[in-house]
Amino acid sequence: MEKTLPPEDIDRIIGMAWEDRTPFEAITYQFGLSEAEVIQLMKRELKLSSWKRWRKRVQGRKTKHAQLREAGVDRFKSKAQRIITQNRIAKKKY
Repeated sequence: MEKTLPPEDIDRIIGMAWEDRTPFEAITYQFGLSEAEVIQLMKRELKLSSWKRWRKRVQGRKTKHAQLREAGVDRFKSKAQRIITQNRIAKKKY
């Protein structure tokens, strides 16, 4: 099913898909896209070489699939991350 998403959401989905610790279920929860739809979106939006690198990276990765994760890992965010409005983690200054 083709969904029309604003560019900001597409950028966020691509970022979440590249993150090692963000499972596909988190993307489904936030954006309503199945794993297959995320794969299609990535294939459409990325260069072929980038898409192949991403597919090789995520296939079989335990952290990208909730069913493969260790028992007890049921969160989508870091323990250090607070609610967005109360995020106290300082940005790095270079």
